[in-house]
Amino acid sequence: MPDVGEGLTEAEILKWYVKPGDSVTDGQVVCEVETAKAAVELPIPYDGVVHEIRFPEGDAVDVGTVIISVDTGASGAQDSGDAGAGTGASAPGSGAEAGPEPDAAQKRQPVLVGYGVAASSTKRRPRKPPAVPGRPVSSAGTPVPVHPVAAALQGEPNGQGRGAPALGAARTGVPATPLAKPPVRKLAKELGIDLAAIVPTGAGGVVTREDVQAAASAPAPVQAVPAQAPATGPALAPHAPAEASRETRVPVKGVRKAIAAAMVASAFTAPHVTEFVTFDITRTMRLVAELKQDRAFEGLKVSPLLLVAKALLVAIRRNPEVNAAWDEANQEIVHKGYVNLGIAAATPRGLIVPNIKDAQAKTLPELAAALSDLIGTAREGRTAPADMQGGTVTITNVGVFGIDTGTPILNPGESAILAFGAVKELPWVHKGKVKPRQVTTLALSFDHRLVDGELGSRVLGDVAAVLEYPKRLLTWA
Repeated sequence: MPDVGEGLTEAEILKWYVKPGDSVTDGQVVCEVETAKAAVELPIPYDGVVHEIRFPEGDAVDVGTVIISVDTGASGAQDSGDAGAGTGASAPGSGAEAGPEPDAAQKRQPVLVGYGVAASSTKRRPRKPPAVPGRPVSSAGTPVPVHPVAAALQGEPNGQGRGAPALGAARTGVPATPLAKPPVRKLAKELGIDLAAIVPTGAGGVVTREDVQAAASAPAPVQAVPAQAPATGPALAPHAPAEASRETRVPVKGVRKAIAAAMVASAFTAPHVTEFVTFDITRTMRLVAELKQDRAFEGLKVSPLLLVAKALLVAIRRNPEVNAAWDEANQEIVHKGYVNLGIAAATPRGLIVPNIKDAQAKTLPELAAALSDLIGTAREGRTAPADMQGGTVTITNVGVFGIDTGTPILNPGESAILAFGAVKELPWVHKGKVKPRQVTTLALSFDHRLVDGELGSRVLGDVAAVLEYPKRLLTWA
């Protein structure tokens, strides 16, 4: 497992694209992993045949741990095909777990994505055979209880008899653990379904959510009372599935773990101040509708968020001191001559904040294109770690959830974050009369160590002024 970011210690395996016996070539993508920052595809640095996959999908693996080995055909030197492994492993089928120290010519150990060779042993982990054919076993060697529905699918009337071989093991020969994504494993656990007993329908033999739901909805078999059962004893009913737990525990890892650590560090390091302003945004909403018809924006998404971003950039140009960072080590305030504008994006893996580099230098159409690419990439889970580093200020659009406003927490290393609330039609005094107007609320949180109340108020006031009278995009630019 390589270090695909800066100082990351672990990553979760999301998907394998190969299985034992598959041929691979140098540079071929073999798996996708999720770090605390992003999902990354990993290439293999060898030509050969996949010998072993050491961790199933859903496992979190420490950086430096061998996750796959490849038979490169080198005589007695399988270790040359262990991604990130140390020396001393024997060739497949040699009958030995470790061989003599290879010579200098055999010490070539290419690795994945820039991570150094792990010093761990290449001795294979022992694998205990199932006590009953087709039944998974625990680490102690005892059979794992099987859900009645899963037992029926396996051909075991009561979950205790001998049935068909476990499909997970027979399918790939890799582990007894079947292939399934973490959310599917979670669903199966909640429903009490044994994944090994499910016939997978997903590509590459992956168990899908529909497979689990189908297994859960299948009727449980009825067990007859044995003829020799005591006449006075009650009839044996099939074991009913356990009642779903009223609590669900979700491991904190990946992006969610990074978010938690960053927000705690920010909340208890930077003294936060939040200010609010409510104003008439009707003219900006009309401008958005006009820009959608403008040929300069053909093929681009134009939304109120685009003009909020532009208004913030204008406010920063007028108040450059707000675009700064606190250097604790040197006890200095670092003023930035560029704006890397962060946009908080909700993704299936959690909230991430990629940023648009040098946003202050972009025209409005260029900003629209960058904003669209940034949000689309984030929602697909393809944001690169570099795109989430170096941010200076951030916008979070809570209005898409119908929320008026909030008190956002600063991203570590940034001086300010702007929350854009929902745009609602409300009664408003306009030109001396109460009329229905489109109204919104902005909230600006800032680090009071380097942004005082006056500066923060000027920035927030300028953003609101531009959005209330968007002609100021021309007069103030």
